[in-house]
Amino acid sequence: MRIDIITIFPEYFAPLELSLIGKARASGLLDIRLHDLRSWTHDRHNTVDDTPFGGGPGMVMKPEPWGAALDDVAGRGPDERPPRLVLPTPSGRPFTQAAADRLAGEPRLVFACGRYEGIDSRVAADAALRMPVEELSVGDYVLNGGESAVLVMVEAVTRLLPGVLGNADSAAQDSFAPGAMHNLVEGPVYTKPRVWRDQEVPPVLLSGDHGAVDRWRRDEALRKTVRTRPDLAERLAAEGDLDRRDREVLEEARVQVTPEAVAD
Repeated sequence: MRIDIITIFPEYFAPLELSLIGKARASGLLDIRLHDLRSWTHDRHNTVDDTPFGGGPGMVMKPEPWGAALDDVAGRGPDERPPRLVLPTPSGRPFTQAAADRLAGEPRLVFACGRYEGIDSRVAADAALRMPVEELSVGDYVLNGGESAVLVMVEAVTRLLPGVLGNADSAAQDSFAPGAMHNLVEGPVYTKPRVWRDQEVPPVLLSGDHGAVDRWRRDEALRKTVRTRPDLAERLAAEGDLDRRDREVLEEARVQVTPEAVAD
């Protein structure tokens, strides 16, 4: 996969040289290219923003450097499939595990990191004439710029690519993975030593009974989903393919999670 990132802060993406993504880049599994938006400015101050039409606070990123940058970065040969342009914005559709899985199937992605009050809206409209464009949000909050959101999305997408994770089953068992325990959050995990600060690993995990371990993990995932994501638990109860034990655990967990406990 090739990923192009356009930003006024290329140095923000130093983490992409580390860990699994860094190894995938070094081995040729990933081609990540950083582009400084200011390279497409033509004044001595390398200006990328201006005041908004209609008034109001803040500044808006100018269309001229963005248009030129996308013309060059997203350009393609006549027989090539156009890249998909991703615009991180709090006003976009939610970025979910399903979205990450879908984007992982794209051969090429271009991320445009907005700043200030955002990018002039004509840039996305113009880009949509020659490539698919998506506006995605990593959460219901506002950041100073799109860089940190792009880091989140790039990591979520690239870890799904074949060969990036050491164990391919890891992604399949993640919270929110497609089909993974009906989108439950992941339950508790343990490793050696068996006892640490008077806390012992649950005996079932040492039993060697794989069926019992799977059931315990599912029960704990159900309980944690009720505690931390009651919205998912309610959706699961209404729509999920649950067996009798699942419903018993959900009901027990609901009783134990009082409004006071949630507030704490």
